[in-house]
Amino acid sequence: MKIGALQKTSLIEFPGRISCIVFVQGCNLRCPYCHNPELVLPEKYLPLLSTSEVMGFLERRKKYLDGVVITGGEPFTDSDLLPFVKNIKELGYSVKIDTNGSFPEVIKNMMAGNLVDYIAMDVKGPYEKYEVMAGVKVDMSKIKESISLIKGSSIPYEFRTTVVKEMLEISDFEGIGELIKGAKLFYLQHFKPSKAVDTITLSYHTYSDEEFEEIRMTMLKYVERCEIR
Repeated sequence: MKIGALQKTSLIEFPGRISCIVFVQGCNLRCPYCHNPELVLPEKYLPLLSTSEVMGFLERRKKYLDGVVITGGEPFTDSDLLPFVKNIKELGYSVKIDTNGSFPEVIKNMMAGNLVDYIAMDVKGPYEKYEVMAGVKVDMSKIKESISLIKGSSIPYEFRTTVVKEMLEISDFEGIGELIKGAKLFYLQHFKPSKAVDTITLSYHTYSDEEFEEIRMTMLKYVERCEIR
């Protein structure tokens, strides 16, 4: 596994679990506002942690942690992901995966193998803006397949969108709603300009609380729950 970093404890990233976070290095997208450039841009890569070191940590922490969050980058770009997750599950941990939805076949394999207990998928924007938000050409059929797989499973899940005012208009959330129509849970995430893949976005903004509430009400026409974080 190309493990770029490890956060040893989190009380918020995995609902109902005290977890650690494994950050996978590498991503197929180039979202300009992404706040993990050191996991996305090869020229910013940091030295890797060894898989054996991380597994040793998980073995020692079994009494204190009950969940592992695997995020990135994009975890599904790593061909060693499935065996890595199998080893984690054998230690008795629940596993949450964060994904951009580009690899529905891997999602399907993880579900079939009972390797994932919670899935969080980023929905970048409405169909017509997806490639602008992602920074590269996107196969939307794969995005739609991943959304369908996740909605149709019995696994707890969330969809989420990072709200960048200069890139997403309030009206765009009608299109996002259409993409995930019928979903159980959707999060609106404030954009926080601390670091980014494209530094121009560090001058960008998010919407006001009042505008977020307007967006939330729009999304409630399409999803069962919409929360703001």
